[in-house]
Amino acid sequence: MTQTAGEAALQLAKVAARAADDKKAEHTLVLEVGDVLQITDYFVIASAGNRRLVKAVVDAVEDAVREELGRNPIRSEGMTEQQWVLIDYGDVVVHIFAEEIRMYYEIERLYRDVPKIEWADADAEAVADPGAAVKADSIEDSIDDGSDTEE
Repeated sequence: MTQTAGEAALQLAKVAARAADDKKAEHTLVLEVGDVLQITDYFVIASAGNRRLVKAVVDAVEDAVREELGRNPIRSEGMTEQQWVLIDYGDVVVHIFAEEIRMYYEIERLYRDVPKIEWADADAEAVADPGAAVKADSIEDSIDDGSDTEE
């Protein structure tokens, strides 16, 4: 059975999210941005506590996508600074942030109206980290707290 382009993009986004999570990235989200951006189908967004972990997460994502799907990024940006690394696969863009940079830019706020995609295998997640769903939503809650108030 042949995959459609949309199915392949979703699969890549999930592989990237799982790889980031496996490398201890925090607050990992997959957002379906295709209807809003038209230039990519999905954003994968994750945070790391320090620059060394940012690099480790980026390496893990690139390795997992290459090994499982045979794809390499079209381009990457931000590796020198290791504060906000963007890995562009065309149909999926992966953003790995240092935690303080993610909080500063609040990229989730820009895309809060797009669908969030479940990416974790529910059985594996429950065994590996029973609080994973709570962690993934906590950053959104902290951003949303001040964003919906209008004067």
